[in-house]
Amino acid sequence: MTVRPFAAAVAAACVIAAIALVPQPVSGQAPGTAAKRAGAAAAAPAATAQARRTPDGRPDLQGIWDFRTLTPLERPDNLSGKDVLTAEEAVQLEERAAQNRVDRAPPKGNPGTYNQFWFDFGTRVTPTNRTALIVDPPDGKLPAMTPDGRKRAEERAERMRRPATGPEDRALYERCILGFNSGPPIIPNGYNNNFELLQRRDYVVILTEMVHDARIVPMDGRPHLPSSVRQWSGDSRGRWEGDTLVIETTNFTPKGTGTISLPVTTDENLHLVERFTLADADTLVYQFTVSDPTTWTTPWTAIVHMKRNPARIYEYACHEGNYGMEGILKGARADERKAAAGGGK
Repeated sequence: MTVRPFAAAVAAACVIAAIALVPQPVSGQAPGTAAKRAGAAAAAPAATAQARRTPDGRPDLQGIWDFRTLTPLERPDNLSGKDVLTAEEAVQLEERAAQNRVDRAPPKGNPGTYNQFWFDFGTRVTPTNRTALIVDPPDGKLPAMTPDGRKRAEERAERMRRPATGPEDRALYERCILGFNSGPPIIPNGYNNNFELLQRRDYVVILTEMVHDARIVPMDGRPHLPSSVRQWSGDSRGRWEGDTLVIETTNFTPKGTGTISLPVTTDENLHLVERFTLADADTLVYQFTVSDPTTWTTPWTAIVHMKRNPARIYEYACHEGNYGMEGILKGARADERKAAAGGGK
């Protein structure tokens, strides 16, 4: 994994996805395609009584779930006030995204980054054709940051701009400590957009493909850990509300959950509520609400539609053969020695 170029490449890909959301007239699509999409968009996800159940009568959520999507976390500025794409606009977005998946030579002096083969943002928008995964606030945008949140966002941006003095200067996802899309919360991005859900009466396990982390969630009603105990992925507790699995997580660290999609690092005050509901045998609706009063002025909620994946999850050995971090740090130190020897900046 090449460190800084990868982050830049993900950012560029997100910009391309946002540009692709510009509604354009559709041409050349198969007859009836838009009509089919319109019907799918109109169908509201709901739990189904016919879903397979476990011996204790709960919906069986087990399996591997794919959460790729072209729909961005936040609504693009050019779609302000537009909640849902028409069927024609959704098809056009998907066509343009496919056309953008081509490799182009980097600018002069830029060493380049991953080619398109390695990225996997998906090929479809969300089944509801929404213009953003965020459903609350209604404008599809992250809420305003608090003064403390803005300060931490500026500090993080500054750290990313200057040469790193050590690995601790870089983001958690670059250091392979946490996956940049697995959170929690789970937010589609880049690649490895899969996780496996294992379910027993007293425990649920969420095994993420990104950095192959296993989040073990007790379901037996035990209290959260003492507030003095902080963990990278927080302390999760699960319960059932009807046919919906609800996971509530607290006890995060001040260093965030490694999520690359957010402009600011969450802190120890993050309170996360996740809801997993089967819409049908092969569709899992994942809704999460983020409350972090020292980062955002109000809570926010997003919904991700996940599809059952018949394939397997493979180990993602993030640091195996990874020379990126070592090379970046050595390069920065060499530049500093060169500048010191020549009296330059």
